[in-house]
Amino acid sequence: MEQRVLGRTGRDVSVVGLGTWQLGADWGDVREQDAIAVLDAAVESGVTFFDTADVYGDGRSEQLIGRYLKDRPDAAVFVATKMGRRAEQLPENYVLDNFRAWNDRSRANLGVDTLDLVQLHCPPTAVYSSDELFDALDTLVAEKRIAHYAVSVETCEEALAAIARPGVASVQIILNPFRLKPLERVLPAAAAAGVGIIARVPLASGLLSGKYTRDTVFAADDHRTYNRHGEAFDQGETFSGVDYATGVEAAVEFAALAPEGATAAQTALRWIIQQPGVSAVIPGARNVGQARANAAAAALPPLPDATLDAVRELYDRRIRAQVHDRW
Repeated sequence: MEQRVLGRTGRDVSVVGLGTWQLGADWGDVREQDAIAVLDAAVESGVTFFDTADVYGDGRSEQLIGRYLKDRPDAAVFVATKMGRRAEQLPENYVLDNFRAWNDRSRANLGVDTLDLVQLHCPPTAVYSSDELFDALDTLVAEKRIAHYAVSVETCEEALAAIARPGVASVQIILNPFRLKPLERVLPAAAAAGVGIIARVPLASGLLSGKYTRDTVFAADDHRTYNRHGEAFDQGETFSGVDYATGVEAAVEFAALAPEGATAAQTALRWIIQQPGVSAVIPGARNVGQARANAAAAALPPLPDATLDAVRELYDRRIRAQVHDRW
């Protein structure tokens, strides 16, 4: 699989990584043996980049990855985790002592002395203007608790603030055919600064797979049931903030743009991969088939200009009014 440099880490990662929120919680139940099989299928398909967080299943996702990589030391996977969402979302909680405690827990979960990459997990907007916070992150690097640090953001303005910080290695942001705003300023600014871009929620919580209908029912413990209007966390994390009914209808149109031999989901991933400045895209997978199909998107030929134009037209017509000015 194609490898790209992940910003200021200087490390190569597979252009299609694996997001592991699904393996922790909030997407329905995934058994441990199935989760390990997903990790293995991704690695066997060329994936060298896992993205996780300390809050996914209260550490379950990190623990599963740690267990898997202990048994597969040959896998050479770069692991990005996140911190900050296990505490009340107040700027005063983002301090060095808490960072050390959160990192110690993640290092134990993953079974490593030094974490490859730690991302602030969509923190309060105020933290991006705190010099003390970034000094604390530099201290963690000096203490060899972490090799690099980064941020996962909700808005483009937060991304731009993070990119301006010299120690930030990468920015993780929602980017998909239903969320185009990062193309305007964020991706060009990141490229100019040498900051990596990790594209998350690439399938708009599954909408872009084209498999859902208005009548689809998700499990009660699935965020696509309980967070459609931002009841539990930022609404943009669920269906990219798009109203479900609108998203289902737009997804039907998007699926019609898929080239012969490619699924709608693979087409969405291919669209992201070819956006200038993207380092990696991190689709999740709940089963082996999904993991392999997602990885296969890296081998698809670039989408033609006509398809790119059609994606833009669809976004402008059906999606823009709902999401563009919010994030």
